[in-house]
Amino acid sequence: MQNSKFAKLSPSLRQLIVLEAKQSRTGAISPYVSASKTPVSAYAQETLQHCNAVATLQAALWLKNHLDHGGKLVVTLAGALSSFQIGVMLAELIRKNKVHLISATAANHEESYYRYVAHSHYAYIPRYTELTPAQEAELRDAGLRRITDTFLPEDQSVRIMEPHLLRMWKRAQKKGERYFPHEYFGRLFEQKLIKPDLQANPYDCWAYAAWQKKVPIVVPGFEDSTMGNIFASYCYAGKYRQDKGPRLNPQIMKTGLEYFGFLYDWYLDTAKKSSIAFLQLGGGIAADFPICVVPSLKHDLRLKNVRPWAGFIEIGSSPMSYGSYSGAGGKEKITWDKLDPASYYQIIQSDVTVVFPWIAAVLLGL
Repeated sequence: MQNSKFAKLSPSLRQLIVLEAKQSRTGAISPYVSASKTPVSAYAQETLQHCNAVATLQAALWLKNHLDHGGKLVVTLAGALSSFQIGVMLAELIRKNKVHLISATAANHEESYYRYVAHSHYAYIPRYTELTPAQEAELRDAGLRRITDTFLPEDQSVRIMEPHLLRMWKRAQKKGERYFPHEYFGRLFEQKLIKPDLQANPYDCWAYAAWQKKVPIVVPGFEDSTMGNIFASYCYAGKYRQDKGPRLNPQIMKTGLEYFGFLYDWYLDTAKKSSIAFLQLGGGIAADFPICVVPSLKHDLRLKNVRPWAGFIEIGSSPMSYGSYSGAGGKEKITWDKLDPASYYQIIQSDVTVVFPWIAAVLLGL
């Protein structure tokens, strides 16, 4: 560094500083990928220069390098990202073999299917923050289920799929079979029980892309979803049930514990040949569940030489706060042995719907 003020700093601190002249106009800001020649990626390197923008660019370039050198990627989906059409980008990444396992909240998983069958029945309300409680009740009575700025059309989605799933559940009980939640859903595609909305692009459905490419899916906390609630109602045999007919046995649904056992095997098998990166979109159980596979292998199964996560990238809007686990600092995960200090690490405190398209564009070479 030419400036004498920088020369007075400790070597470890000087390494953290990048002079403006070396930033991404020359591609030098990234030690992973040289300057891009494709339009969207080139524009990103030209303009994403500071704060969350440059964190986004650095994360995207690191992931691109990781994948280009044979690494694998776990993507986790929280919030209502499937209702917000995350599949437009995620499905293409899956088709291009850039995603190797998905952990999704049960709501995100089912909502990918709902978009598939009922896209043209969705609506949105941009100024949703201005709704009054009375207007919210009016929407409720009209059957319009609001998710932030988006209305989920329950009758055209949930209630269309429910009879098909119920028949599968009854058949499994009769045969004494058990399956994961996503396996029951996947049969909707396999058996062609549902059709894509005529006004939508079926290739925007990430669950459909994952089913086609046989990408593993993990759905922790199935009961915390609309279809999970419906399944629970069919299992309930308590004193308040008015219909005293036969009930479903909850054992026909494999549990989160069994998903975790699957993760043990998948991680160890995959890590034999490839390093594995973690891209967390939002917070919650979708991410907290699979990231724990590494410390559990080490401390609970007491296995030696478990390969650490190669890198951890989190995009979320939850701030650091008292009692908010989703807002816990990423470095905190090092103390739980979820992350290794030597692994690549990036936290982007922003809206996933803004940040993820940039990362997807870079990974797709757009």
